[in-house]
Amino acid sequence: MSAAPDPMVPRLARVVRRWRETPHTWTIEIACDQPGAAAAFAAGQFNMLYAFGVGEIPVSMSSDPAAAAGHIHHTIRAVGPVSTTLTQLQPGATIGVRGPFGAGWPLAAAAGRDVIIVAGGLGLAPLRPAIYRVLAERRRYGRVSILYGARGPDDILFPRELAAWRQDRDVTVEITVDHATDAWRGNVGTVTTLISRTAFDPADAIAMVCGPEIMMRFAGAALTQAGLPSDAIYLSMERNMKCAVGFCGHCQFGPAFVCKDGPVFRHDRVRDLLQVEEI
Repeated sequence: MSAAPDPMVPRLARVVRRWRETPHTWTIEIACDQPGAAAAFAAGQFNMLYAFGVGEIPVSMSSDPAAAAGHIHHTIRAVGPVSTTLTQLQPGATIGVRGPFGAGWPLAAAAGRDVIIVAGGLGLAPLRPAIYRVLAERRRYGRVSILYGARGPDDILFPRELAAWRQDRDVTVEITVDHATDAWRGNVGTVTTLISRTAFDPADAIAMVCGPEIMMRFAGAALTQAGLPSDAIYLSMERNMKCAVGFCGHCQFGPAFVCKDGPVFRHDRVRDLLQVEEI
């Protein structure tokens, strides 16, 4: 019987292809070349991606968990040395991968209930695997609403998929931008303004929220104001994750560790902690 792989040791993966999503955001598809490097993942989990000679960062999966085994998509915004390096890698380049890690979205608990997806900016990427699964098993769920906010029209992630999901009569998709262009004909304002016009049964619904922390704080407040219990709201956090296994303490969040106990948390567990500024 072989020993379990060491979670601290990266396994090799190969960049299969890359494509631009927005001016500063790219998706890379990786194929894992070593046994154990392409472990099945749950929607909402993340990998640690290692750019050799530069460093390592946590990145959520953005592909369908049921897609081709061994091939995973990561959607990355180029904001620092590691993320910029990862987005510039060409097909055939090698990276290190650790994972998958963390608690995912509560898809089993959502069965039979209305589902509200609230995403801000890059936060749509970690929610995308959950959307894939909900839509693939559409009959398991009640009303499905996808609410998405971006800075501007050019910053909208996965526009073709959003358009396809919107054409499904069984799914509500609302998109808003903070700053409109002359050509924009959609909603203008923060994504939280869409919550009050979304139809769902507060007594039998579940919300999944991902985006900037300030957006999640206000989304949680708007959802509870709409009648949804705090324990039916789930947020994905990504604070200072380094080791991904709860050893280093960098991502301690009150009594929990984001990497090990999250990144998905129930709102009632982290509501008060969201008022604490990240160091």
